[in-house]
Amino acid sequence: MSGAPIVLVPGWWLGAWAWDEVAGILRGQGHEVTALTLPGLESVETDRSKVTFDDHVRAICDAVAAAGKPVVLAVHSGAGFPGYAATDRCAEGIAHMVYVDTGPGKGPSDAEFADVEMPMSMENLEENENLDGISDDQKQEWMRRAVPEPGGVLRGSAELTNDARLDVPTTAICTAFSSADYRKYAADGAEFLAGYNELRNVDWIDVPTSHWPMFSKPRELADVIGRISTEAEATGSDS
Repeated sequence: MSGAPIVLVPGWWLGAWAWDEVAGILRGQGHEVTALTLPGLESVETDRSKVTFDDHVRAICDAVAAAGKPVVLAVHSGAGFPGYAATDRCAEGIAHMVYVDTGPGKGPSDAEFADVEMPMSMENLEENENLDGISDDQKQEWMRRAVPEPGGVLRGSAELTNDARLDVPTTAICTAFSSADYRKYAADGAEFLAGYNELRNVDWIDVPTSHWPMFSKPRELADVIGRISTEAEATGSDS
């Protein structure tokens, strides 16, 4: 099996390692996979004081360009904001966009955040987020490897000017909330989903589980992304 190259971008506090199981499954199916660690997320020792939103957008577009042909770009959680900006900046390199329990965010993700970085709190996540299917061992490893999110990324945004982004084929994989919920939240004005109101070609897929399906349902997530990759390659070959 083969398909369009796949680029995987993790959400806040995570590096490429978060995709290890999903990427391994996809490679076992014959797919070409690149998982990113975005700038500032390399380690807890990294200086995050000057990392910007544009740095994250540029890193995503660089990975898209490095693939050498149009990719399936899968972004998770907070990466939906720079991911959508990347579709504005390098739309020609994206065969298909996948939002994993997130959406095409517009504006800053947290304009009022004033600190240099935002550490992860497992206690806060357990109180406020859907962690269904994530084991205690997985949580411990996650905490061990988590890196604070750069504050400049949370405060930053990009001006979207390229209408080509509106026609990029897009799939929303909905996990912690249903696709019906996400559509309603988008219509109600949620900024992290705002792009759904303007995109012209969106499919919705429900995979009920945690907000971090790469940990709780890696096989199911990999199968969906792999199928999209195969279909994107076939569509590109026919055009």
